[in-house]
Amino acid sequence: MQKIWSRHLRYTLAGLAGSTFLGFYFGHPVYGLISGLSLYLLWTLYQTRRLSQWLADPITVEEAPQSIGIWGDFFEKLHKLNQNYLHTQDRLRTRIDRIQESTNAMRDGVIMTDARGTLEWWNGSAEHLLGFRRTTDQGQFIYNLIRTPAFKSYFDAKDYREPLELHSPAKPHIHLQIQISLFGEDDRLIVAKDITRLHQLEQMRRDFVSNVSHEMRTPLTVISGYLETLVDNADDLPAKWRRAINTMATQSVRMETLITDLILLSRIETDEHAANDAPTNVDRLIQQVCQDARTLSGKSQHDIRFEASSQQWLDGDENQLRSAFSNLIFNAVKYTPAGGTISVSWSTDSHGGHLSVKDTGAGIDQIHIPRLTERFYRADPSRHKDTGGTGLGLAIVKHVLINHDGNLEIRSQLGEGSEFICHFPAERLVTAASAAQPQQTSDEDKA
Repeated sequence: MQKIWSRHLRYTLAGLAGSTFLGFYFGHPVYGLISGLSLYLLWTLYQTRRLSQWLADPITVEEAPQSIGIWGDFFEKLHKLNQNYLHTQDRLRTRIDRIQESTNAMRDGVIMTDARGTLEWWNGSAEHLLGFRRTTDQGQFIYNLIRTPAFKSYFDAKDYREPLELHSPAKPHIHLQIQISLFGEDDRLIVAKDITRLHQLEQMRRDFVSNVSHEMRTPLTVISGYLETLVDNADDLPAKWRRAINTMATQSVRMETLITDLILLSRIETDEHAANDAPTNVDRLIQQVCQDARTLSGKSQHDIRFEASSQQWLDGDENQLRSAFSNLIFNAVKYTPAGGTISVSWSTDSHGGHLSVKDTGAGIDQIHIPRLTERFYRADPSRHKDTGGTGLGLAIVKHVLINHDGNLEIRSQLGEGSEFICHFPAERLVTAASAAQPQQTSDEDKA
């Protein structure tokens, strides 16, 4: 490049020197110099015009202008850059077309939006599942098309660790699972998956468990009643039948407990108590549960301590909360050796309310913790006969917390005991004064 500029400069100076010498020959050297500069300027303007015309449409006019000297080199380099640009553009367009073809072949709906939620692109499955139309919906806000408050909150929260389930706005019979991923400058990639069949199977499972549990309760109550009568009159029976009858009576009680827990879990899952949310005095509720736990402890004489560092109440279903708290505290009693300590605490902070149940039991291996809230899962099956539990306690706790927008945290180490913490959002907390006011108003209405 330096050589080209040097040669161009030499040629230019030589031309100007020649025009000046020619002017000197005619007796006007200044006119000769001006004429040479004018010719150079006209030639430069001509080349600039050719460049401008070519740059105005370089794709249609593929061949660059031809020239000599530095302009020829300039045109050649620009032509190469333009060819490289066109090749890169074709390669990128091919990749984009391939990506769009592959996403259009997907059964899941794929949508791209900007940070504000403006629709930029979606595949064919999104049109089928969500009812989008390319002729009218391009550039629309996605939450104007998916008019569900839960989706708007999910979209704005930027917490996409868990997917969102909702019904299709275009086809209500389709149940969708929405998963959002962030990319770029807070742009969103939204994947909508049709889980209608899974939803139906889950509903069938719930209905089956609920119906079977209800149907089994009546005959089991009859059997338990007759067994209880036989136990009360065991002295009148032959000695060889007493042990069998006592064993049957014990197992019938366990079956009744299992069916009761299954029915309770089914009701919690189907949100039957959603309309019963009201300010709940957590302090009083836990004290009652702790008193029942001391009775359950009996001869084991566990040291059950309760500490409340907050007087705030919790907006929720008191019966569901009682079930959850009872399961956690009673489990601590069952799995803590005699004379052990069980610490229960209720506290609040800027993040919400927290109920902690900590014991000095044997602890739980880390590999079991992710599955503890599954139905009938046991970290140590060998303890089944000793504890007499149903394996549904933590599943009940999990679904109660889901109904109250909370979550369960489990901390445990083998040989160091366990701690179960129920976290409730700050929106569920209610001050004692405001909680007591509606109750007082209700009492006055009754009077």
